[in-house]
Amino acid sequence: MEPMFQQLGIAVLLGLLVGLQREHTASGIAGMRTFPLVTVLGCLTTMIAIRLGNGWIVAAAMLGVVVLAVIGHWLHEEDARVQEALARNTHPGITTDAAMLVMFAVGAFLAVGEIPVAVAVGGGVAVLLQFKPELHGIARRLGDEDLRAIMQFVLITCIILPVLPDRGYGPSSFFKLPHPTPELNVLNPREIWWMVVLIVGMSLGGYLLYKYFGRNAGILLGGVLGGAISSTATTVSYSRGMRGNPGAMRSAAVVIMIASAVMYLRVLLAVAVVSSWEFLQTVLLPVSILMLLTLLPALALWYRVRHEPAQMPEQENPTQLKSAVVFGVLYAMVLMALALAQYFWHGRGLYAVAFLSGLTEMDALTLSTARMSANDAMILTDGWRLIVIAALANSVSKAAIAGLLGGWQLLARIVALFAIPAVGGAAMLLLL
Repeated sequence: MEPMFQQLGIAVLLGLLVGLQREHTASGIAGMRTFPLVTVLGCLTTMIAIRLGNGWIVAAAMLGVVVLAVIGHWLHEEDARVQEALARNTHPGITTDAAMLVMFAVGAFLAVGEIPVAVAVGGGVAVLLQFKPELHGIARRLGDEDLRAIMQFVLITCIILPVLPDRGYGPSSFFKLPHPTPELNVLNPREIWWMVVLIVGMSLGGYLLYKYFGRNAGILLGGVLGGAISSTATTVSYSRGMRGNPGAMRSAAVVIMIASAVMYLRVLLAVAVVSSWEFLQTVLLPVSILMLLTLLPALALWYRVRHEPAQMPEQENPTQLKSAVVFGVLYAMVLMALALAQYFWHGRGLYAVAFLSGLTEMDALTLSTARMSANDAMILTDGWRLIVIAALANSVSKAAIAGLLGGWQLLARIVALFAIPAVGGAAMLLLL
């Protein structure tokens, strides 16, 4: 039964995606509710056809959709009264007709399929019809840049990912070596791109929340949204903004620290998605301690500056193909460096790789460590050390960025705030 729910869920998501684009362009015929209904109709009638061994059922459903489309075009173009009703958003369009077709298919599926599937589809149709204002509001709120970001994520996920080869590559795949090294065949293009999809997806979620709340999100929410998108990019943006507004130094420091604390939530989420529960348990305590040691001094300073105005700098679209490729290459390099250090130096170079990787950003090292924990007992037990070292290096990098772009006063404040989690991280490395 689970594959059926998966198929129906994908049908709804694809219908929503196309419906969102049509709604955004104000086609006036079919939008965010009609397209999901049509895709569910196609999926459901095909299930019935397979059960009954009669393909004409699908053809009949397709004919019904064609008739609805023709009627919709005729009403949209010929009837002035319907045009006026559509402008007032009071005419039902063809959504009700599409819902009738879907519910007919639900009734037919009840006779030949599983009752829970039919109940889920019927309830989903009712919910889809009920939340008309909310769905239309989402489409109106999204601008061209927001829709472009979503479609670029679709390009990364639905078009590039499926065509990549699902096999491991390593040095022996490109060079003639005297001794084959299958242990180094860690570069699987599809798995690497899956990591790109994961990180870009998390950043896209933060970006859309930023667009929803606007630039006037305030200090606290600005730090949270900045960390959800990219804590390093947030550090750059707020440090650069100090040049023309030195009075905002304290609020900029708070935002940078809160964004850095949210970074640890991204780390835990990435580990939870990629690795096993056993590795997540080893990472949870040290990463949570670092997050609290970063967050608490930031909140203490925020309480003093909470009434100061703060406007978020303009955030860049995190789904650009160039950025995705750059992250994919960086992740592959870190993954190969960890594998080489483990193979040739028996893990002695892992800490150096973690530190150098953390100077740029945390995601590549986090995902690489989480991936390798499945096949390496040492990383399974001590991989948290690599993440902590990378986090400490990332703090050094952000402090340097703050000093270079924001001046020595911002540098001094950031160093003082980062010193607390830095001491805590060093203590964990020495004592645990």
